[in-house]
Amino acid sequence: MKQEERRRFLIEELLKEQPQYGTIRFPKNEEDQKNLLRAMLNLRQAKEISPEFLKVQDEYLQEAIRQKGITDYEDLKPAARRIYLWKGDITTLKCDAIVNAANRGMTGCYYPMHTCIDNCIHTYAGVQLRLACSRIMKEQGHEEETGQAKITPAYNLPSKYIIHTVGPVVIGQLTREDERQLESCYRSCLELAHQNKVKSLAFCCISTGEFHFPNRRAAEIAVQTVRSYLAGEGKGMKVIFNVYLDIDYDIYKKVLSGR
Repeated sequence: MKQEERRRFLIEELLKEQPQYGTIRFPKNEEDQKNLLRAMLNLRQAKEISPEFLKVQDEYLQEAIRQKGITDYEDLKPAARRIYLWKGDITTLKCDAIVNAANRGMTGCYYPMHTCIDNCIHTYAGVQLRLACSRIMKEQGHEEETGQAKITPAYNLPSKYIIHTVGPVVIGQLTREDERQLESCYRSCLELAHQNKVKSLAFCCISTGEFHFPNRRAAEIAVQTVRSYLAGEGKGMKVIFNVYLDIDYDIYKKVLSGR
């Protein structure tokens, strides 16, 4: 199958599965097709699906990521000892594990085409990820606590694992508890990575953006926590700080250089 054929198959299967969207017509424009597929994947609940769907979906997503361009962290120049700084799409980064800034439900973002990293990661990992997260949450029996972390396979992403953590939501003025919870996110991810023999771990900017944590202070906590861990238990680990915005890239450059 070519990508267009895979995309048509996936959309048609998802529309059959969700009859409430049965009046939607297959778009002629390629970009509209991609957006419709992403929206349908975002809306889909955590449940089993046919092996044929998974085969076509996996082929489609892996090719889509390949076309976006995969970056191997080993090709990056270190910004500090065992620390890298990279601006780009975390779903295209090849390393042992990437960190997802999740919500307390832990099964992804259900808002179609939302720009949050949770939505992006779940879209390109595939429907298996939502199902895996749902199983973890059913077994746990309650929403995820802020500052904790869970690990899943990365499925169709270039990384091996995804570590999911729920960061603090800042309401009004930043508090010391907000800072403590963010530090806990980073430490929980590092500890879970270490337990699973992860040697390279990429962090997104946890709690900034949608969760309103001030960017500069978030970067300071991230760098301080990572450096402390790498100096102790995590001596064999390498960490990549992944940013998507120029402002965050500039902030991390300054924080890593002590400015």
